[in-house]
Amino acid sequence: MGKVILVLSDGLGDEAARLHMGFLEHWVEEKRATRMTSRAAIPTNSRPNYETLHTGVSPSVHGITSNLVMRPSSRPNTFSLATRSGLTTGAVAYSWFSELYVRAPFDPSTDMEVSDPAGPIQHGRFYFVDEHPDEDVFARAASLVARHQPDYVLVHPMGCDMAGHDGGGASAGYAKAIEKQDAILATAIPIWTALGYTTIVTSDHGHRSEGGHGGTGPEVVNTPLYVVPPSGVGRGDTGSTVMHSQIAPTVWAILGLVGTPSDAAAPIEIETA
Repeated sequence: MGKVILVLSDGLGDEAARLHMGFLEHWVEEKRATRMTSRAAIPTNSRPNYETLHTGVSPSVHGITSNLVMRPSSRPNTFSLATRSGLTTGAVAYSWFSELYVRAPFDPSTDMEVSDPAGPIQHGRFYFVDEHPDEDVFARAASLVARHQPDYVLVHPMGCDMAGHDGGGASAGYAKAIEKQDAILATAIPIWTALGYTTIVTSDHGHRSEGGHGGTGPEVVNTPLYVVPPSGVGRGDTGSTVMHSQIAPTVWAILGLVGTPSDAAAPIEIETA
């Protein structure tokens, strides 16, 4: 049984990551990490993919079919399965995750900080302004991990998505936002690795060159998938493509969860020892 940190970099496209994630691409080159391409669920919007990434099924099955569907998850998901198995969970994420896995609608006066040993997200820090700085998201995640070391942690920065909407997927601002996250991860991942975590970095969707997403083109469907095992031994760039629905079952396998749903996708074969 292992521990997992899932970094869900909102709006990060596959090719943009390849060009601008210098630290992660270096670790792939040195085979300290494994790289794949993961195809987002359609529609390539955030809320449907948040749920797919945590339940292992498509939007047509889990029912979160657009960003306008605001209700708690009705499926077994990584948070509920982990706590049911006696593991601890944490999240530093946008308020939509609170609505999916804690309660809806989100109320900043009561829901920004969650400390609930009996809840699906036991240690939660939620923000609700889209432009919330990535530096704060990662700093809060580092603090949460240092203090509590949950078995499963979600880290969800939105800087890349905001830059993609503002300037487009081909803009200098988008590249700068990606490079900033990569620099933060260059400090965080070695610490998390030393603590025994498998770090998974992926996204919910990419961005068109002019900005925006929601369609079916490769620039919005294809996202990066980096896996950094605690052993420091990865497979490099596999050149393979997997589906977003496979990421949750992969996390479940690393965590050693039992009673996972039989209709979820198959896990990805990765080196995690």
